[in-house]
Parts: sequence; structure tokens; C-alpha cells
Amino acid sequence: MRETCDVVIVGAGPGGLAAACHAAEAGLKVLVLDAQPEPGGQIWRGEARTGKNPLARKWLTRFAASGARFRPGARVIASPEPGVLLVEEGASSFTVHHGRAILATGARERFLPFPGWTLPGVLGVSGLQVLVKDGLPIRGKRVVLAGTGPLLLAAAATIQSHGGEILSIAEQAPAADHWRFALQLWRHPSKLLQGAVMTAKLISVPTSTDAWVLAAEGTDRLESVRLSVRGHEEHLRCDYLGASYGLVPNLELPRLLGCEVSHGAVLVDDRLETRVPRVHAVGELLGIGGVDQALVTGELAGLVAAGRPVPESLARAWRGVRDFSVHLARHDAPREELRRLARPDTLLCRCEDVPLSALEGCTNLREARLYARLGMGACQGRTCGPAAQTLFGWSGEDVRPPCLPARIGSLRLPPSDVSPSHTSKS
Repeated sequence: MRETCDVVIVGAGPGGLAAACHAAEAGLKVLVLDAQPEPGGQIWRGEARTGKNPLARKWLTRFAASGARFRPGARVIASPEPGVLLVEEGASSFTVHHGRAILATGARERFLPFPGWTLPGVLGVSGLQVLVKDGLPIRGKRVVLAGTGPLLLAAAATIQSHGGEILSIAEQAPAADHWRFALQLWRHPSKLLQGAVMTAKLISVPTSTDAWVLAAEGTDRLESVRLSVRGHEEHLRCDYLGASYGLVPNLELPRLLGCEVSHGAVLVDDRLETRVPRVHAVGELLGIGGVDQALVTGELAGLVAAGRPVPESLARAWRGVRDFSVHLARHDAPREELRRLARPDTLLCRCEDVPLSALEGCTNLREARLYARLGMGACQGRTCGPAAQTLFGWSGEDVRPPCLPARIGSLRLPPSDVSPSHTSKS
């Protein structure tokens, strides 16, 4: 199978949807690919069915009327040559030949290991939030949330609205850093309003800065959590623990395409074009900034792809959300104590059961892969890679195809999709 389009957009979250709307409304042939069964991404998960979020409803309605085509359950696994993507969709695969590509692959949670973090009942903060949205029975359950950033409040509000009991919100950032970040939100009115609304809803929930998980405890599943709270230890019995430390961009596809990455973000110019011609990056790939950044950059990239002028108001908004992203990165930076929580027997790589002690003597990620199989499991280092970077300073390696686990049959290109130059390289 073969698809041809003017613009292919990888990711149907807010950034991908905004880009698709502008490009398709300008008359371009636009194809949007996403691994999920419906548009919206993680941040607007389920909104295509419920329509509860007015902003999500506005963009999803516009997307449906834009003329852009959406292929759900589609995962980009390789790029056999410039301008071509190899995509797996269920039990089949196809190629996409495109003029421009807009990458909107979003982000995932950053996990840092601590004793007991692999117990059933211990999840990521946003992972727990997603499960609750999808129907996890949480009413009457006792929940502790630990980590950093606005995601803690968003998850707590969701859990509380579904009947869960939030015992504690533990923010790892020092109090001074946390309040410094909060005070600069006056420059970002929408963020300030969101924070104020969520804080008001959670006024009765114990919230602490200078606080983090020391250990999760239990026999067959989570039973209790030990926390460090402003230098004192607290012990809470609970049913669920949501623990993660901010977000990290999903950089596998940009790296596969040859985009330059610096300090954990894709480098782009004022047109959001990467160092690879005709390949753009939007949203969290540019640094974690939330839905506002995703929409602004998605709109900008969509206009550029369509050859339309970019309004000064949009360029100004891009500068503003970029400023917020810088402040958030400083706030979410893991503190030194978190790097010392794991014991020698604590698993760092869950897929391959690699304990911290197995990495003794390794000096980089490549050695850890070769000698201890770190990152060689099903998630291909998406969980343990950022953790190893935080713990040891190991930077990520170049990505080789397939950039996601794929069927062997999906990697075989039909003869009609293999150019002579590609054939000679094989």
C-alpha cells in the first residue's frame, strides 16, 4: 500500500490537529497519522467521544471539517529515504510519500527508580490519570501523588472528580523555586487561570513542596508509601501511588529523520523547520510547554506548510509559550536527592529486569546496552533511557529503524516503493 500527500502529520494531539486544520483548509492534501484510535492525543484523550472540554471540542470539530484525512492506529517505524515514511497499521504496513512532514509526537513521563516502584499500584502520574479517565474504579481509593509540575494538580483534579481520595501531593521542587515559578505565571494568563481553578478545587488536599517518595511498600501490591517531606519522613497507607518527574519529548522519530536535538529538544528555526529541509517539529518536541504551546506551534507550522503568512500575533504568542517552557524546565529539573534513592537491587530497566548493580563499570548508554541489556526490551529504552540520563548523565544514542517495535513483515518494502538509490544502498 502507498499513500501520497502534500503534508503528513505524525501525531493527532493539539499541535497536530492545529497544523492539519491550517494546511488542509488551504487546499493541501493532508494525512494525519496517530497510534491512538481517535484524534486528541493524550491531553485530549476521549474528548472525541465526550466533548466535555470546549477547547478540544472546537479543534476536533474544525479538524473533522477541514478535509484532512486521519488514519488511526498508525505508527511510523522507519524512513527508508527522504520524503518517505514506513507505517505499520495493525497487521499491515504502507508507505507515505510526502512533500512536507510535521512531527507532533508529544511527550512521555520521566520515571526515576526508587525501592518498590515496580509494585502493582504504582503508576506514572499521567498514566494514572489516563486510566481513571478510561474507567479505572477509583472511587473511595486512597491515592498519593508525587513528582513535579502542573501535571500533579491536573491528575489530582481528575482523580478527585471521579471520587478518589487524594492523601497527599508531594512536589519535589524546593519551596523557593516552586513559588518563584508560580509568581511568574502572571505573564501567562491562561496558565495562571488554569492553576488557580485547579488549586481551588484541591484546597482541602495536603500539598507539600520539598517532598518526594522514598519507597513504595507492599507484598503483592502497593500497601503504603514512605515520603520525605521537608526533611521529615511520613508513612501513608494507600491504594495507588502516581509518581513521575515531569515529561520528556518523544524524540525517536525526529532523531530517525536526522533532526538535530539539543538539551532534550528539537532545534528549529522561526518557521519551525528542523535542520532537515521540509520537516517541521511542534509541541512538546520543542521543550515541554503544554497545550498552549502545542496549539500555537501547530498553527504556525500549518500556515508555513501552506505557504500562508504568519500573523504577528501568532509569532508573538510563540515567543511567549517558549518563555514558559524555559521556566517550566527549570522548575521540573529533578533534585539531587532523587538520584540516590535506588538501591543496588532496584530495577532500572523493567523490561529486561536490569538492577542498578548490573550497571557498575558502565560509562555510557552503549556499554549499558551491550553488557547489561539496558533498554533492549519492548519499550526500547523509553522508560529507563531518561532515567539513566538523569542518574548518570548518559545521553541518548542515535535511533535506528525500526524506531518502534514492529512486525518483521512490516519492514519489507514493496518493490514499487523502493527507489533505485535505495535499492543500491541495500
